[in-house]
Amino acid sequence: MTLTDSPSSLQGKVLVFDSGVGGLTVAREIKALAPELSVDYAADTGFFPYGEKSDAALRDRLPKIAKALVDKARPDVFVIACNTASTLALDEVRAVLDIPVVGTVPAVKPAVSISKTHVIGLLATPGTVRRAYTAKLIEDFAKDVHVIMHGSVELVRLAERQAAGENVPLEAFRAAQAPLFEAERGDEIDTVVLACTHFPLVRGELAATVPQAVNFVDSGEAIARQTLRVLRTEERLAKGGGAVWLSSDASDQTRLLEVCRRFGFIDMKLVQL
Repeated sequence: MTLTDSPSSLQGKVLVFDSGVGGLTVAREIKALAPELSVDYAADTGFFPYGEKSDAALRDRLPKIAKALVDKARPDVFVIACNTASTLALDEVRAVLDIPVVGTVPAVKPAVSISKTHVIGLLATPGTVRRAYTAKLIEDFAKDVHVIMHGSVELVRLAERQAAGENVPLEAFRAAQAPLFEAERGDEIDTVVLACTHFPLVRGELAATVPQAVNFVDSGEAIARQTLRVLRTEERLAKGGGAVWLSSDASDQTRLLEVCRRFGFIDMKLVQL
């Protein structure tokens, strides 16, 4: 393949990985750009949620689960559709895999480019908020912008419940994002970075409960485009797709599996460390 090939001509297999259902938003973007591309999904259900785990535990876990998944699923590209994992252990995962690895970066740069007030919010997990990687992004791309950050594990849980079809009160979303706007200069925020792949699942709910007019931005499409750019160097045949890999007993994951089915991932498989 050459760089002039269109996304629709790409062939290969992609494995999109997250701790729960959030990475499905990235898988959706990839399939939208290249509908016939083979895509599997993996959720590290045995270690969910990542936002509550220590850095040391995640650094130990992520290379191991990534290697186990790639050995089983045999993808051509491994996509870490998780800001927490990418900002902490992207290099460690790349070191143990012999295929391209695409990470997820909070969409700070595009948020800065569209903000008129020069005050942006960053809604993430507590882990992503405290990462040096996130601080470096802000230093590199948002020096002249005031960035207000809020880490919420609760919003991850709300997104999982909403995606599974539960009736989650709108007030819960209002409360989950409220600290952004209650902070000093919070009333000046006009752009919010959804720096967790779970959060685009509830973009509508967040928009309905935000206290002021804001633009929500995420990195899903950018991740999808980077995935396709990596695949342009590959010349491998499609190998099926549509499987969902779990790292814990499926009997405890009814809700997650239902959400995966809604996104087209039906064939459940198990990987164990």
